[in-house]
Amino acid sequence: MLDPDTATLSVCITCRAAGDTSEPRAGARLLAALRAEAEREPVPGLTIEGAECLSVCKRPCTVAVVSPNRWTYVYGDFDALEDPEASARTLLTGLRRYLETPDGVVPWRERPEAFRKGVVARIPPLNRTS
Repeated sequence: MLDPDTATLSVCITCRAAGDTSEPRAGARLLAALRAEAEREPVPGLTIEGAECLSVCKRPCTVAVVSPNRWTYVYGDFDALEDPEASARTLLTGLRRYLETPDGVVPWRERPEAFRKGVVARIPPLNRTS
């Protein structure tokens, strides 16, 4: 059985901003920044992993967060070219709030601005009743 106090953040490592040909790709840089920031300020229950492609190529950099009994969210438009560290801090701040909720729905005003503007999809939990 999955622990309801856990979440997995998948980071698209193939994400690349338009015209960016640098290596590692922006998504891989974001993943590295997230792991480094999580080392400095851990988020209990959060696993961070790379994903080959989240198919949101027009909104790089893209991440998805999934957790048992919570809504799944896909977010895009994180800046991993100019400031991947700031994007990592923003993501981890939002994910701390996400894990504090029973259903993953953080009140609108309590979400980081990047979460309000960058949401690509919101997917209901598998066990949702109603």
